[in-house]
Amino acid sequence: MLPIESVPFHYNIIAQEGRARAGIFHTPHGDLLTPVFAPVGTQATVKAVTPAQLQEIHASLVLANTYHLYLRPGDELVAEMGGLHQFMHWDSPILTDSGGFQVFSLANSRKIDEDGVTFKSHIDGSTHRVTPEKSIAIQENLGADIIMAFDECAPPYDRAYNERAVARTHAWLERCMEAKKRPDQALFGIVQGGIFNDLRERSASFVSSLNLPGNAIGGLSVGETKEEMHQALDVVDAILPANKPRYLMGVGTVEDIIQGVSRGVDIFDCVLPTRLARHHAAMTRSGRLNLMNAIYKQDKSPIDECCGCYTCQNFSRAYLRHLINSREMLSATLLSIHNLYTLVTLAKEIRQAIIDGNLSSIIERFEKTK
Repeated sequence: MLPIESVPFHYNIIAQEGRARAGIFHTPHGDLLTPVFAPVGTQATVKAVTPAQLQEIHASLVLANTYHLYLRPGDELVAEMGGLHQFMHWDSPILTDSGGFQVFSLANSRKIDEDGVTFKSHIDGSTHRVTPEKSIAIQENLGADIIMAFDECAPPYDRAYNERAVARTHAWLERCMEAKKRPDQALFGIVQGGIFNDLRERSASFVSSLNLPGNAIGGLSVGETKEEMHQALDVVDAILPANKPRYLMGVGTVEDIIQGVSRGVDIFDCVLPTRLARHHAAMTRSGRLNLMNAIYKQDKSPIDECCGCYTCQNFSRAYLRHLINSREMLSATLLSIHNLYTLVTLAKEIRQAIIDGNLSSIIERFEKTK
């Protein structure tokens, strides 16, 4: 096993109900109380929302994207500006992905080999090369608290591709560990394997053996069914070490958070809340509302009568529909605040329910509203 340096990260489970855990992950920029939902700030900004507004909804973790920040404005510039925390004026923990998912999404403009990936920028078509070592160097310049190993995300149903991707992901993880220099960043390994239980078992066992500060589960919510995702989570939950946080990458709806926590997941992130907001949709515990619909034209009620967010406390569905129809930018901000608050608050309520021993009541209420 490759050695890793002593880092200022540790995870304490303070309560458990079934396979669901309530814990504390200690980082240099504060404690993460898990389960936790992280808003996505792809380009060092959560779209349409200020850092102050994120604080008001009690977000405690933000994700930024290595691929996008490497291309623009450049990781070296971010380092010169004091790192992501100072650059984006966010004093709480930050997580960066490795850039792997974005690179591999460029199916028509990238070439993969055992050493790394060569790809063309989606911005200007320029050619770039990313290796595990390069990904770590970029993330060390960005300065997030939690960083991801460079991995390969394969199509979920392609058995041969997933076998190759798992082997490459494991080899690249060892290289990431060797390349990592900063002790103030927690490197997470990533479990891959598509929908194939034996590959998920193999990957989870390998990643677990390296004794990293935390572990991530990738390659889900990329086209497989909900049942297949849940089965993959069941497989890795039985193998990943209980004393390390588990991060389910790119997954974040009300149902996904409830089902994920029930299967031992601690950390979630997703672009969906802000993306839906920009497309005029509000998230609620019982489903989505399309506020462009004419039925809301004279609706004086808030999005959700039970919601404590700034939007629901101050604005009606009719006003939000007016903003949308008038193409006012404020609509994206108000809907983003609501959608993010819905998921951040849900994770906090689930945490408290685990501590109180009544998570089953939240699950039962959710099932009744589906």
